[in-house]
Amino acid sequence: MLPPERSVSPDVRMRGFTQRAEVPTALAWIDAHTPLLPGESVAVDDATGRVLLNDLIAPIAVPEFDRAAMDGYALRGGETTGSGEYNPLMFPVVGHAWPGRPFDGAVPAGAAVRIMTGAPVPADLDAVVPAEYASEQDGRLSITRAVAPGQHVGHVGEDIARGSAALAAGRRLRPQDAGLAASLGLAQLDVVRRPRVRLLVTGNEVRAPGTAKGPYEIYDANSMTLRGLVARDGGVLESHQRLGDDPRVIAQALAAAGADVVLVSGGSSVGAEDHAPRLLAELGELAIHGIAMRPSSPAGMGRIGDALVFLLPGNPVSCLCAYDFFAGRAIRRIGGRPADWPYRQARATVARKIVSQVGRVDYVRVKIGEAGVEPLALSGASVLSSTTRADGFVVAPAESEGFGPGTEVTVHFYD
Repeated sequence: MLPPERSVSPDVRMRGFTQRAEVPTALAWIDAHTPLLPGESVAVDDATGRVLLNDLIAPIAVPEFDRAAMDGYALRGGETTGSGEYNPLMFPVVGHAWPGRPFDGAVPAGAAVRIMTGAPVPADLDAVVPAEYASEQDGRLSITRAVAPGQHVGHVGEDIARGSAALAAGRRLRPQDAGLAASLGLAQLDVVRRPRVRLLVTGNEVRAPGTAKGPYEIYDANSMTLRGLVARDGGVLESHQRLGDDPRVIAQALAAAGADVVLVSGGSSVGAEDHAPRLLAELGELAIHGIAMRPSSPAGMGRIGDALVFLLPGNPVSCLCAYDFFAGRAIRRIGGRPADWPYRQARATVARKIVSQVGRVDYVRVKIGEAGVEPLALSGASVLSSTTRADGFVVAPAESEGFGPGTEVTVHFYD
Protein backbone atom coordinates (compact mmCIF):
# COMPACT_ATOMS: atom_id res chain seq x y z
CA MET A 1 0.00 0.00 0.00
CA LEU A 2 1.27 3.48 -0.87
CA PRO A 3 1.89 6.00 1.93
CA PRO A 4 -1.32 7.85 2.75
CA GLU A 5 -1.91 11.22 1.13
CA ARG A 6 -2.90 13.38 4.06
CA SER A 7 -5.47 16.10 3.55
CA VAL A 8 -6.67 18.93 5.69
CA SER A 9 -10.45 19.20 5.93
CA PRO A 10 -12.61 21.43 8.11
CA ASP A 11 -14.42 19.61 10.89
CA VAL A 12 -18.09 20.09 9.96
CA ARG A 13 -19.51 18.34 13.04
CA MET A 14 -22.29 20.47 14.54
CA ARG A 15 -21.37 23.28 12.11
CA GLY A 16 -22.77 22.16 8.75
CA PHE A 17 -21.38 22.41 5.22
CA THR A 18 -20.21 25.80 3.97
CA GLN A 19 -20.13 24.50 0.41
CA ARG A 20 -20.91 21.30 -1.51
CA ALA A 21 -19.24 19.71 -4.52
CA GLU A 22 -21.24 19.28 -7.69
CA VAL A 23 -22.08 15.75 -8.81
CA PRO A 24 -19.96 15.98 -12.03
CA THR A 25 -16.96 16.96 -9.89
CA ALA A 26 -17.41 13.86 -7.74
CA LEU A 27 -17.81 11.63 -10.80
CA ALA A 28 -14.69 13.12 -12.39
CA TRP A 29 -12.69 12.41 -9.22
CA ILE A 30 -13.89 8.79 -9.27
CA ASP A 31 -13.00 8.34 -12.93
CA ALA A 32 -9.52 9.76 -12.30
CA HIS A 33 -8.84 7.31 -9.44
CA THR A 34 -10.25 4.01 -10.67
CA PRO A 35 -7.60 2.15 -12.69
CA LEU A 36 -8.44 -1.38 -13.80
CA LEU A 37 -7.48 -4.01 -11.24
CA PRO A 38 -4.84 -6.60 -12.22
CA GLY A 39 -5.84 -9.93 -13.71
CA GLU A 40 -6.02 -13.42 -12.33
CA SER A 41 -6.46 -16.84 -13.88
CA VAL A 42 -9.68 -18.76 -13.23
CA ALA A 43 -10.95 -22.14 -14.37
CA VAL A 44 -13.21 -21.89 -17.40
CA ASP A 45 -15.80 -23.72 -15.28
CA ASP A 46 -15.99 -20.63 -13.04
CA ALA A 47 -15.57 -17.93 -15.70
CA THR A 48 -19.22 -17.02 -16.24
CA GLY A 49 -19.87 -13.49 -14.99
CA ARG A 50 -16.19 -12.54 -14.93
CA VAL A 51 -14.62 -9.80 -17.09
CA LEU A 52 -12.11 -10.95 -19.70
CA LEU A 53 -8.72 -9.28 -19.21
CA ASN A 54 -7.30 -9.64 -22.74
CA ASP A 55 -8.58 -10.53 -26.20
CA LEU A 56 -9.09 -14.29 -26.39
CA ILE A 57 -7.07 -15.47 -29.40
CA ALA A 58 -8.17 -18.84 -30.74
CA PRO A 59 -5.32 -21.38 -30.50
CA ILE A 60 -7.17 -23.77 -32.82
CA ALA A 61 -9.87 -23.60 -35.47
CA VAL A 62 -13.43 -24.68 -34.72
CA PRO A 63 -14.10 -27.05 -36.32
CA GLU A 64 -10.60 -28.37 -37.00
CA PHE A 65 -11.88 -30.68 -39.73
CA ASP A 66 -14.74 -30.73 -42.21
CA ARG A 67 -17.63 -32.35 -40.37
CA ALA A 68 -21.15 -33.50 -41.14
CA ALA A 69 -23.91 -31.11 -40.12
CA MET A 70 -26.62 -33.75 -40.57
CA ASP A 71 -27.13 -37.49 -40.15
CA GLY A 72 -27.12 -39.00 -43.62
CA TYR A 73 -24.68 -39.92 -46.36
CA ALA A 74 -21.50 -38.18 -47.46
CA LEU A 75 -20.80 -38.08 -51.18
CA ARG A 76 -19.70 -35.76 -53.99
CA GLY A 77 -22.28 -33.06 -54.48
CA GLY A 78 -21.62 -32.83 -58.19
CA GLU A 79 -22.63 -36.47 -58.61
CA THR A 80 -26.15 -35.84 -57.26
CA THR A 81 -27.24 -33.46 -60.04
CA GLY A 82 -30.61 -34.45 -61.48
CA SER A 83 -31.72 -36.50 -58.48
CA GLY A 84 -35.42 -36.18 -57.55
CA GLU A 85 -38.58 -38.03 -56.48
CA TYR A 86 -39.08 -39.33 -60.00
CA ASN A 87 -35.40 -39.80 -60.72
CA PRO A 88 -33.67 -41.36 -57.70
CA LEU A 89 -29.95 -41.88 -58.07
CA MET A 90 -28.13 -44.94 -56.73
CA PHE A 91 -24.75 -45.11 -54.97
CA PRO A 92 -22.89 -47.99 -53.35
CA VAL A 93 -22.25 -47.42 -49.61
CA VAL A 94 -18.59 -48.23 -48.93
CA GLY A 95 -18.34 -47.53 -45.19
CA HIS A 96 -19.35 -45.56 -42.12
CA ALA A 97 -18.06 -42.35 -40.43
CA TRP A 98 -18.82 -41.77 -36.74
CA PRO A 99 -17.98 -38.78 -34.48
CA GLY A 100 -14.39 -39.39 -33.42
CA ARG A 101 -14.06 -42.38 -35.79
CA PRO A 102 -13.54 -41.28 -39.38
CA PHE A 103 -13.93 -43.46 -42.45
CA ASP A 104 -10.52 -44.90 -43.27
CA GLY A 105 -9.63 -45.07 -46.93
CA ALA A 106 -10.36 -43.53 -50.30
CA VAL A 107 -13.91 -43.29 -51.62
CA PRO A 108 -14.31 -44.36 -55.26
CA ALA A 109 -16.15 -42.12 -57.70
CA GLY A 110 -19.92 -42.61 -57.58
CA ALA A 111 -19.86 -44.02 -54.00
CA ALA A 112 -21.14 -42.77 -50.62
CA VAL A 113 -20.27 -43.13 -46.93
CA ARG A 114 -22.86 -43.45 -44.18
CA ILE A 115 -22.19 -40.54 -41.74
CA MET A 116 -23.45 -39.15 -38.44
CA THR A 117 -23.66 -35.49 -37.32
CA GLY A 118 -20.24 -34.25 -36.18
CA ALA A 119 -18.30 -37.03 -37.92
CA PRO A 120 -15.36 -36.11 -40.19
CA VAL A 121 -16.31 -35.89 -43.86
CA PRO A 122 -13.94 -38.09 -45.88
CA ALA A 123 -11.36 -36.07 -47.80
CA ASP A 124 -12.69 -37.12 -51.23
CA LEU A 125 -16.27 -36.06 -50.43
CA ASP A 126 -17.85 -32.61 -50.12
CA ALA A 127 -21.58 -32.87 -49.30
CA VAL A 128 -24.07 -34.71 -47.09
CA VAL A 129 -27.51 -35.93 -48.16
CA PRO A 130 -29.84 -35.87 -45.10
CA ALA A 131 -31.21 -39.26 -44.09
CA GLU A 132 -34.81 -38.20 -44.81
CA TYR A 133 -33.99 -37.88 -48.53
CA ALA A 134 -32.21 -41.22 -48.72
CA SER A 135 -32.87 -44.92 -48.27
CA GLU A 136 -30.40 -47.77 -48.05
CA GLN A 137 -30.93 -51.44 -48.81
CA ASP A 138 -28.33 -54.16 -49.15
CA GLY A 139 -25.49 -51.64 -49.28
CA ARG A 140 -27.11 -49.55 -52.02
CA LEU A 141 -28.14 -45.93 -51.41
CA SER A 142 -31.04 -44.28 -53.19
CA ILE A 143 -31.35 -40.47 -52.97
CA THR A 144 -34.25 -38.27 -54.09
CA ARG A 145 -32.70 -34.82 -53.66
CA ALA A 146 -29.60 -33.23 -55.14
CA VAL A 147 -27.12 -31.48 -52.84
CA ALA A 148 -24.61 -28.84 -53.83
CA PRO A 149 -20.91 -29.21 -53.01
CA GLY A 150 -20.41 -28.03 -49.41
CA GLN A 151 -24.06 -28.47 -48.41
CA HIS A 152 -24.67 -29.79 -44.88
CA VAL A 153 -20.92 -29.71 -44.17
CA GLY A 154 -19.28 -27.61 -41.45
CA HIS A 155 -15.93 -26.50 -42.83
CA VAL A 156 -12.61 -25.92 -41.05
CA GLY A 157 -12.72 -22.62 -39.13
CA GLU A 158 -16.34 -21.96 -40.06
CA ASP A 159 -17.20 -21.28 -36.42
CA ILE A 160 -13.88 -19.80 -35.24
CA ALA A 161 -10.76 -19.25 -37.34
CA ARG A 162 -7.43 -20.15 -35.77
CA GLY A 163 -5.62 -16.99 -34.61
CA SER A 164 -8.78 -14.85 -34.61
CA ALA A 165 -10.01 -12.81 -31.64
CA ALA A 166 -12.80 -15.08 -30.47
CA LEU A 167 -13.80 -12.80 -27.55
CA ALA A 168 -12.81 -9.18 -26.90
CA ALA A 169 -11.10 -7.86 -23.78
CA GLY A 170 -13.51 -6.26 -21.32
CA ARG A 171 -16.35 -8.64 -22.15
CA ARG A 172 -18.42 -9.84 -19.22
CA LEU A 173 -18.52 -13.54 -19.92
CA ARG A 174 -21.88 -15.21 -20.42
CA PRO A 175 -22.44 -18.97 -20.15
CA GLN A 176 -22.12 -19.38 -23.93
CA ASP A 177 -18.83 -17.43 -23.85
CA ALA A 178 -17.41 -19.90 -21.34
CA GLY A 179 -18.65 -22.68 -23.62
CA LEU A 180 -16.86 -21.11 -26.58
CA ALA A 181 -13.62 -20.90 -24.61
CA ALA A 182 -14.00 -24.56 -23.67
CA SER A 183 -14.53 -25.44 -27.34
CA LEU A 184 -11.07 -23.99 -27.96
CA GLY A 185 -9.60 -26.37 -25.39
CA LEU A 186 -8.92 -23.66 -22.81
CA ALA A 187 -9.10 -24.78 -19.18
CA GLN A 188 -8.12 -21.37 -17.72
CA LEU A 189 -9.00 -17.79 -18.61
CA ASP A 190 -7.35 -14.51 -17.58
CA VAL A 191 -9.97 -12.23 -16.04
CA VAL A 192 -9.99 -8.97 -14.10
CA ARG A 193 -9.69 -9.54 -10.38
CA ARG A 194 -12.92 -8.84 -8.55
CA PRO A 195 -12.87 -5.71 -6.35
CA ARG A 196 -12.51 -6.53 -2.67
CA VAL A 197 -15.01 -4.44 -0.73
CA ARG A 198 -14.99 -3.81 3.02
CA LEU A 199 -18.33 -2.81 4.54
CA LEU A 200 -18.13 -0.80 7.76
CA VAL A 201 -21.35 0.06 9.61
CA THR A 202 -21.19 2.77 12.27
CA GLY A 203 -23.68 3.79 14.91
CA ASN A 204 -24.06 2.67 18.52
CA GLU A 205 -27.80 2.30 17.92
CA VAL A 206 -27.45 -0.18 15.04
CA ARG A 207 -28.19 -3.85 15.68
CA ALA A 208 -27.92 -6.91 13.44
CA PRO A 209 -31.21 -8.33 12.14
CA GLY A 210 -32.36 -11.29 14.23
CA THR A 211 -30.83 -10.02 17.47
CA ALA A 212 -32.54 -8.32 20.38
CA LYS A 213 -32.63 -4.52 20.40
CA GLY A 214 -33.67 -1.77 22.75
CA PRO A 215 -36.68 0.49 22.20
CA TYR A 216 -34.57 3.26 20.64
CA GLU A 217 -32.20 1.11 18.62
CA ILE A 218 -32.62 0.20 14.96
CA TYR A 219 -31.94 -2.81 12.78
CA ASP A 220 -29.21 -2.59 10.17
CA ALA A 221 -30.94 -2.36 6.78
CA ASN A 222 -28.12 -0.63 4.90
CA SER A 223 -25.81 -3.63 5.09
CA MET A 224 -28.30 -5.86 3.31
CA THR A 225 -28.86 -3.29 0.59
CA LEU A 226 -25.15 -2.70 0.12
CA ARG A 227 -24.22 -6.37 0.09
CA GLY A 228 -26.67 -6.96 -2.74
CA LEU A 229 -25.46 -3.93 -4.69
CA VAL A 230 -21.79 -4.90 -4.30
CA ALA A 231 -22.53 -8.40 -5.60
CA ARG A 232 -24.54 -6.93 -8.50
CA ASP A 233 -21.58 -4.75 -9.48
CA GLY A 234 -19.05 -7.60 -9.43
CA GLY A 235 -17.42 -6.96 -6.06
CA VAL A 236 -16.66 -9.51 -3.37
CA LEU A 237 -17.08 -8.76 0.31
CA GLU A 238 -13.69 -8.63 2.04
CA SER A 239 -15.34 -8.16 5.44
CA HIS A 240 -18.51 -6.80 7.03
CA GLN A 241 -18.06 -5.07 10.38
CA ARG A 242 -20.50 -3.30 12.72
CA LEU A 243 -18.31 -0.87 14.65
CA GLY A 244 -20.43 1.42 16.79
CA ASP A 245 -19.17 5.00 17.16
CA ASP A 246 -15.76 4.58 18.81
CA PRO A 247 -13.38 6.63 16.60
CA ARG A 248 -10.40 4.43 17.47
CA VAL A 249 -12.24 1.32 16.28
CA ILE A 250 -13.42 3.07 13.12
CA ALA A 251 -9.91 4.35 12.38
CA GLN A 252 -8.42 0.87 12.75
CA ALA A 253 -11.01 -0.62 10.37
CA LEU A 254 -10.48 2.15 7.83
CA ALA A 255 -6.70 1.83 7.79
CA ALA A 256 -6.45 -1.98 7.68
CA ALA A 257 -4.96 -3.47 4.51
CA GLY A 258 -6.76 -5.87 2.21
CA ALA A 259 -9.59 -3.92 0.55
CA ASP A 260 -9.77 -2.14 -2.78
CA VAL A 261 -12.89 -0.19 -1.75
CA VAL A 262 -14.11 0.67 1.75
CA LEU A 263 -17.77 1.57 2.26
CA VAL A 264 -18.68 3.38 5.48
CA SER A 265 -22.38 3.33 6.26
CA GLY A 266 -23.38 6.17 8.57
CA GLY A 267 -21.29 8.71 10.44
CA SER A 268 -20.72 10.87 7.35
CA SER A 269 -22.78 13.96 8.22
CA VAL A 270 -22.39 16.84 10.68
CA GLY A 271 -23.47 15.19 13.94
CA ALA A 272 -21.26 15.02 17.02
CA GLU A 273 -20.72 11.27 16.48
CA ASP A 274 -20.00 11.53 12.74
CA HIS A 275 -16.29 10.70 12.94
CA ALA A 276 -15.66 9.11 9.52
CA PRO A 277 -14.86 12.28 7.50
CA ARG A 278 -12.32 13.54 10.05
CA LEU A 279 -10.70 10.12 10.34
CA LEU A 280 -10.45 9.73 6.56
CA ALA A 281 -8.75 13.12 6.33
CA GLU A 282 -6.28 12.17 9.07
CA LEU A 283 -5.49 8.72 7.67
CA GLY A 284 -5.34 9.62 4.00
CA GLU A 285 -7.22 11.99 1.72
CA LEU A 286 -10.76 13.32 2.11
CA ALA A 287 -11.19 14.49 -1.47
CA ILE A 288 -14.89 15.41 -1.35
CA HIS A 289 -17.33 15.80 1.51
CA GLY A 290 -20.78 17.21 0.94
CA ILE A 291 -22.39 17.00 -2.50
CA ALA A 292 -25.08 19.18 -4.07
CA MET A 293 -27.74 16.51 -4.40
CA ARG A 294 -30.86 15.22 -2.66
CA PRO A 295 -30.78 12.82 -0.95
CA SER A 296 -27.14 11.93 -0.10
CA SER A 297 -25.81 15.46 0.40
CA PRO A 298 -23.54 14.33 3.32
CA ALA A 299 -21.78 11.74 1.11
CA GLY A 300 -18.01 11.87 0.78
CA MET A 301 -15.07 10.07 -0.78
CA GLY A 302 -11.32 9.83 -0.62
CA ARG A 303 -8.39 7.45 -0.39
CA ILE A 304 -6.21 5.69 2.13
CA GLY A 305 -3.20 4.44 0.22
CA ASP A 306 -4.54 2.52 -2.78
CA ALA A 307 -7.96 1.92 -1.25
CA LEU A 308 -10.91 4.09 -2.25
CA VAL A 309 -13.15 5.09 0.65
CA PHE A 310 -16.79 6.12 0.27
CA LEU A 311 -18.74 7.77 3.07
CA LEU A 312 -22.39 6.79 2.69
CA PRO A 313 -25.09 8.53 4.74
CA GLY A 314 -26.91 6.43 7.32
CA ASN A 315 -30.42 7.20 6.08
CA PRO A 316 -31.35 4.17 3.95
CA VAL A 317 -32.41 5.95 0.76
CA SER A 318 -29.43 8.31 0.97
CA CYS A 319 -27.17 5.30 1.40
CA LEU A 320 -28.63 3.58 -1.67
CA CYS A 321 -28.43 6.76 -3.72
CA ALA A 322 -24.83 7.59 -2.74
CA TYR A 323 -23.74 4.04 -3.46
CA ASP A 324 -25.36 4.05 -6.90
CA PHE A 325 -24.01 7.45 -7.90
CA PHE A 326 -20.49 7.05 -6.58
CA ALA A 327 -19.28 3.85 -4.88
CA GLY A 328 -20.97 1.52 -7.36
CA ARG A 329 -19.43 3.41 -10.26
CA ALA A 330 -15.96 2.96 -8.75
CA ILE A 331 -16.45 -0.76 -8.11
CA ARG A 332 -17.70 -1.33 -11.63
CA ARG A 333 -14.83 0.63 -13.19
CA ILE A 334 -11.95 -1.04 -11.34
CA GLY A 335 -13.59 -4.43 -11.99
CA GLY A 336 -13.75 -3.80 -15.74
CA ARG A 337 -17.50 -3.29 -15.99
CA PRO A 338 -19.27 -0.35 -17.66
CA ALA A 339 -19.35 2.68 -15.37
CA ASP A 340 -22.98 3.53 -16.06
CA TRP A 341 -25.87 2.25 -13.96
CA PRO A 342 -26.90 -1.34 -14.70
CA TYR A 343 -30.57 -0.37 -14.52
CA ARG A 344 -32.99 -0.89 -17.38
CA GLN A 345 -34.07 2.47 -18.80
CA ALA A 346 -37.11 3.72 -20.70
CA ARG A 347 -38.58 7.04 -21.73
CA ALA A 348 -41.94 7.91 -20.20
CA THR A 349 -44.23 10.93 -19.84
CA VAL A 350 -44.65 12.80 -16.56
CA ALA A 351 -48.23 12.70 -15.26
CA ARG A 352 -47.73 14.79 -12.09
CA LYS A 353 -45.07 17.44 -11.61
CA ILE A 354 -41.67 16.33 -10.37
CA VAL A 355 -40.31 19.13 -8.19
CA SER A 356 -36.61 19.91 -7.98
CA GLN A 357 -34.38 22.85 -7.13
CA VAL A 358 -31.81 24.57 -9.30
CA GLY A 359 -28.29 23.97 -8.02
CA ARG A 360 -28.67 20.36 -6.90
CA VAL A 361 -29.28 16.96 -8.45
CA ASP A 362 -32.48 15.27 -7.31
CA TYR A 363 -32.97 11.49 -7.16
CA VAL A 364 -36.74 11.08 -7.33
CA ARG A 365 -38.49 7.76 -6.71
CA VAL A 366 -41.43 7.31 -9.08
CA LYS A 367 -44.26 4.99 -9.99
CA ILE A 368 -45.51 4.34 -13.51
CA GLY A 369 -49.31 4.59 -13.69
CA GLU A 370 -51.78 4.59 -16.54
CA ALA A 371 -51.31 8.35 -16.93
CA GLY A 372 -47.51 8.18 -16.81
CA VAL A 373 -44.74 8.94 -14.30
CA GLU A 374 -45.70 10.10 -10.80
CA PRO A 375 -43.33 10.97 -7.93
CA LEU A 376 -43.98 9.14 -4.67
CA ALA A 377 -45.49 11.27 -1.94
CA LEU A 378 -43.28 9.59 0.68
CA SER A 379 -39.79 10.43 -0.47
CA GLY A 380 -37.80 11.20 2.68
CA ALA A 381 -34.24 9.91 2.91
CA SER A 382 -35.16 7.62 5.81
CA VAL A 383 -38.21 6.05 4.11
CA LEU A 384 -36.68 2.90 2.65
CA SER A 385 -40.12 1.60 1.69
CA SER A 386 -40.27 4.36 -0.93
CA THR A 387 -37.74 2.36 -2.94
CA THR A 388 -39.78 -0.83 -2.62
CA ARG A 389 -43.01 0.90 -3.63
CA ALA A 390 -41.31 2.69 -6.51
CA ASP A 391 -40.95 1.24 -9.98
CA GLY A 392 -37.74 3.20 -10.40
CA PHE A 393 -36.27 6.67 -10.19
CA VAL A 394 -35.82 9.82 -12.26
CA VAL A 395 -32.78 12.09 -11.98
CA ALA A 396 -33.43 15.84 -12.14
CA PRO A 397 -30.19 17.61 -13.14
CA ALA A 398 -28.81 20.56 -11.19
CA GLU A 399 -29.90 23.09 -13.82
CA SER A 400 -33.53 21.91 -13.67
CA GLU A 401 -36.48 23.05 -11.57
CA GLY A 402 -38.10 19.68 -12.16
CA PHE A 403 -40.36 18.27 -14.85
CA GLY A 404 -43.88 19.41 -15.58
CA PRO A 405 -46.78 17.21 -16.75
CA GLY A 406 -46.34 16.08 -20.33
CA THR A 407 -42.53 16.19 -20.17
CA GLU A 408 -40.70 13.08 -21.36
CA VAL A 409 -38.14 11.76 -18.86
CA THR A 410 -35.81 8.80 -18.51
CA VAL A 411 -36.91 6.30 -15.88
CA HIS A 412 -34.33 3.96 -14.35
CA PHE A 413 -36.14 0.80 -13.26
CA TYR A 414 -35.24 -0.99 -10.03
CA ASP A 415 -36.01 -4.44 -11.49
